[in-house]
Amino acid sequence: MDLRIYYERIRETRKTLTEDDVVVVSCATPDGGKAGVCTEVPKGVAAKMVVDGTASVVAADIAAEFRRARAEAKEKADRELAASKVSLTVIPAAELNRLRAALEQE
Repeated sequence: MDLRIYYERIRETRKTLTEDDVVVVSCATPDGGKAGVCTEVPKGVAAKMVVDGTASVVAADIAAEFRRARAEAKEKADRELAASKVSLTVIPAAELNRLRAALEQE
């Protein structure tokens, strides 16, 4: 394999990609690569994957759906993280009764 041709193909493919981060879908490979998995990668990595035949660039509507689903998953994870950080204070029962009595007197 001529490396000059290989890297020229990567540069040419990179020029055709319009976004900085490109959504690609994996192709089945002889070394066990699973087909149909979408991921977002930088433009240079996407160009190399396309030239190597391990991935192809997805259509704009599929990319938008992938990014929307990823944003929803991040929101859900952020909400779960915030919920797990709820502060809890343990006070003795005697202290709780004293506070309740103080509130009733007001």
